[in-house]
Amino acid sequence: MSFEKKKGIRRLTSSIKNSLDGFVDAVITEDAFRQLLIINLILLIVTFLIDITKMERLLLISSCFLLLVVELLNTAIESVVDRISLDIHPLSKRAKDLGGAAQLVTVIMAIALWLVVLF
Repeated sequence: MSFEKKKGIRRLTSSIKNSLDGFVDAVITEDAFRQLLIINLILLIVTFLIDITKMERLLLISSCFLLLVVELLNTAIESVVDRISLDIHPLSKRAKDLGGAAQLVTVIMAIALWLVVLF
């Protein structure tokens, strides 16, 4: 089977379309992502309503986006593991647990950042 790779602007537009497809899929199918998206939209609005420096605002906004990025990566890991097999296996559990741990660390970091900036 021959597969021709896209190049130039076609590659860029295809990549953007695929990324948007992934984002929409996460919004439609992933409760955790939807919940984080809503929470982060609220937090983003709050960042512009409170009196903080530009650097503090940048840190808070970055933490919101990082939470979403890690959740998307965690979902991708879980999808790949489930694609391979739905059987219970120690390595599957480890991969999923490590993805969840990455999300937990990111949540703790975001909470710490918000607490430091606000108090």
